[in-house]
Amino acid sequence: MNDFTFCGVLNIMKNLSISDISRIIEMAWEDRTPFEAIEYQFGLKEKAVREIMRGELKSSSFNKRVSGRKTKHLSHRSKEINRFKSKNQ
Repeated sequence: MNDFTFCGVLNIMKNLSISDISRIIEMAWEDRTPFEAIEYQFGLKEKAVREIMRGELKSSSFNKRVSGRKTKHLSHRSKEINRFKSKNQ
């Protein structure tokens, strides 16, 4: 897991509720939600989010979802898309 250890993920997850973990995975699953929004709301970098997803999802679901996503970072988005969070938040 490179420089991000499994113990680090466990420590992060101890501080999150089940509903927080569910919401993080939901946000990461959505194409329109950038990793920066997850970091803003939960304080988790992309690598931590990926590790949480890897631990919580079946490997086939995880691999299908994380491959080839180019719009998950604000810097890769079209300049016309300027929203950062839902108007409902």
